[in-house]
Amino acid sequence: MDRAPGLSVRLKLTLSYAAFLMVAGALLLTAVGVFLMGYQRIGFPPTAVVIAPSGRTLIRAFAPTAAVLLVLLLAFGLVGGWILAGRMLAPLTRITDAARTASTASLSHRIQLEGSNDEFRELADVFDTMLARLEAHVAEQRRFAANASHELRTPLAITRALLDVARNDPDHDTGELVERIAQVNTRAIDLIEALLMLSRADRGSFTREPVDLSLLAEEATETLLPLAEKRGVVLEAAGDITPTFGSPALLLQMTTNLVHNAIVHNLPARGTVRVTTGVQAETVVLTVENSGDKLAPELVPTFTEPFQRGTERIHTDHAGVGLGLAIVKSIAQAHSGTLTLDPRPTGGLRVTVRLPTASARTTASGPVSPTP
Repeated sequence: MDRAPGLSVRLKLTLSYAAFLMVAGALLLTAVGVFLMGYQRIGFPPTAVVIAPSGRTLIRAFAPTAAVLLVLLLAFGLVGGWILAGRMLAPLTRITDAARTASTASLSHRIQLEGSNDEFRELADVFDTMLARLEAHVAEQRRFAANASHELRTPLAITRALLDVARNDPDHDTGELVERIAQVNTRAIDLIEALLMLSRADRGSFTREPVDLSLLAEEATETLLPLAEKRGVVLEAAGDITPTFGSPALLLQMTTNLVHNAIVHNLPARGTVRVTTGVQAETVVLTVENSGDKLAPELVPTFTEPFQRGTERIHTDHAGVGLGLAIVKSIAQAHSGTLTLDPRPTGGLRVTVRLPTASARTTASGPVSPTP
């Protein structure tokens, strides 16, 4: 943004200090002058009366001295104001240097301003926090872009290899070739749709309306019941009415992803998945638990990162695109909610989503109208 050149803040503070000092000195000298103007005669004992000089004479004698004093006050005010302004603005200079470094070089630079808490140090702490979050966000976006590029390149490379085989071997079975290309194409479409869903949830650009999360959980379990039966997984759903506020489509996608992951990442046989909903205070809770192998606590937090498929706990015939729990986390955060993953002591995973109730959201921010 282009701005007209102007005085620096330090110079403005210096001039302000000097002007204030000059005004104070002028008022003091004016008071002395008024006193001298009224000074006509000094009374002594009746035996002696001394006629004092007139007020104008005293003013003429005092004027040069007053002018010298004002010049000295001006010089003192300018020098002192410049030094004081520099000391006061030193923290702001460090913040400016850090901002300039962040805009032209690395985001890893931090101000780390020392001393007790004041306005400048509070600003520096807020700026450091912003830089840390921005650095983490940029690193995450770079990692996400690299992973997405790799994931999108894989099906295209496979398709090209299949086409090269068909070109070099005209007698090759075209039916098998078409089937394999169709599978690769389906995987690429699933990945793109997942990326679009993740982007939509991150932007928060969706219509919000009252939603009963228990109905969405019931719909998701009914939809995925054939998959559970095919894999020999017992699927159970129970819970109370859980009114919240948000996008029915996104919340259904979130619930479906959780149930689907619970079915796929399960025991080879006789696995179980339990879906429950409830209300706690001003929060609606969706819990999805599944049986499975015991999971290391340090491994569980990585499941919500994009393209982290947890290869140690899934079957090779249903690898997915690695965005299931990442989408769940983004949808929960877009609805002012939280996602918690806990390994079960007996094996498997417990996933808990907490969202504000419809009444809590309305009370906190007033009546909420749908946003496009």
